[in-house]
Order: sequence, then structure tokens, then C-alpha cells
Amino acid sequence: MKVLAINGSARINGNTDILIQRIFEKMKPADIETENIQFAGEVINPCKACFACGEKENCIRKKDRFEETFEKMKMADAIILASPVYSANISSNMQAFLERAAVVCDMNPGLLKHKIGAAVVSVRRGGALNAVDAMNHFFLNHEMIVVGSTYWNMVYGKMPGDVLKDTEGLANIDNLAENIIWLMKEMKSK
Repeated sequence: MKVLAINGSARINGNTDILIQRIFEKMKPADIETENIQFAGEVINPCKACFACGEKENCIRKKDRFEETFEKMKMADAIILASPVYSANISSNMQAFLERAAVVCDMNPGLLKHKIGAAVVSVRRGGALNAVDAMNHFFLNHEMIVVGSTYWNMVYGKMPGDVLKDTEGLANIDNLAENIIWLMKEMKSK
């Protein structure tokens, strides 16, 4: 079983990454393979609407990490999309990535069907629910199974490490990890 996390943050090892690593720590005892892709320091280009992806089951543009990342999504059992909140939404890299992924999936229905999806957000103050919704809409529009927790998957913090002070948010992230693990085991046993 494999979980792929895609981190849309512009900051390497920042608050968003801390949340991903916390989830991954919970998965170690469950023998779940994990991989974290960080878009920090990179630019994910927007979709060109060429629709050539219908023939390839991936984007034909090769100037960024999209193709490599999307191939890993297709191989993963569960996908965590994680982003900090920028202007009450996901990061521009995450937005560009999801737009391209959506077109590839629309041109090739069923590519991500029945995979597990979870959205995670780090936020300074407001707009977190919009960011969670943006990522959850991607999952829902492509027949994925969305995992939830006891509250929205958002944790508050501005500077790197500040999310570690939000005990309620961290408890929610811990519960999310447990729910992902449970669902992965249930699906594997079927």
C-alpha cells in the first residue's frame, strides 16, 4: 500500500510539510509506503488545453514535474493533497497542477477511480475551508473516496513550526491519518 503526498507550498519543510510528515509517522507502524513531492522552488505550468493527454493518459508537456507526479498519482493507493492558504485558496502551483490533472482525468475517465483522497491545509488565519474544498472537489470529480476527520483538515500557523502549537488541529490530523490507514486496510482486504 502506498500513499503519495503532493505539497503545493512554496516553502520547503514548512508548516504544510510538517503536517504531511505527521501523517506519515502514523503510517510507519502500519507498513504503508509513503512519498512526499514538494513543489517548493518550482513552477507548475497551467494547462494549455491541447487535449493531447487523451492519447497518452498524461500531459504531454515536459517542462515541469507534472508528468512525473501524475504518474505517481496513478500508482498510489491514496493521495494527500496539501497546500498552505494563499488569498483564501490553494497555492498557484497546486491550482495549476489540479487543473492539468483534471483535464487528463476528464480525457481518460476512471484513471483515479476508487483511490483514496485527503486534503490538508495549513493556514495563518482565514480561507482554509475554500482551500480544502478546492482539493476535495478534485477528488470528488474523479470518483475518488474522500477521507475526513473530526473537523476540517486545517491547522493554524504562520511561521514554520507554528502549526505545532495548534493542538486541536494536530489532533484532527492524527485522526485523519488513522482514518486513511483504516480505509486502506479495508480496501486491501476486499
